[in-house]
Amino acid sequence: MSLDEPVLAQTMRDDSVAAAVRPEVEACIRALLADHLGVDAEIAPEVSLVEDLAADSLDLLEIALAIEANLGVILPHRFLDRVRTCRDLVDETMALVRRATVSHGDVPVPLLARITPPGTPPPWTVERVILLTPYAAETLSDDALRAGWGARLELTLAADASAAALAWVRGQFPRLGDRGVLLDVRRDQRRPRAA
Repeated sequence: MSLDEPVLAQTMRDDSVAAAVRPEVEACIRALLADHLGVDAEIAPEVSLVEDLAADSLDLLEIALAIEANLGVILPHRFLDRVRTCRDLVDETMALVRRATVSHGDVPVPLLARITPPGTPPPWTVERVILLTPYAAETLSDDALRAGWGARLELTLAADASAAALAWVRGQFPRLGDRGVLLDVRRDQRRPRAA
């Protein structure tokens, strides 16, 4: 697969993090479409944004800006050129969320977070599937610290996450080790389910 292929032509592997984040992204986009276009939030995936929902170029630009603001992604200049339907909009946005190679702190990274307090067996465990933003990192740090000395914070990224993404995620939790919390950042090692 060449780097010049459009995002729609790229297949997205069905890993656990992407599968868990997709409903959140899809719900957000449907709500934004409903809000900006004055339509019902139960929009069918094959509905054309321009032909069926009568969105003009200004509407599409406002929707793109709202996606950036609500999901914390940076949309490429020609993003809207590849989008025709609601499904296209969700797929293109998911591709950006999953491809987050994270060269800066403005791009959230989808991940599975697990906080385990000390003890064998641990008395409880908290799991969350989130888009890691600086605010979410601060919240996870606070929760891990409240779990106590010897707690463990495990962060699992998509199987195809880049080394830069792993390093950026580690960098969001610089002082946990000094305060007795073990940080484990890794790629998802589970095999994707057969379709």
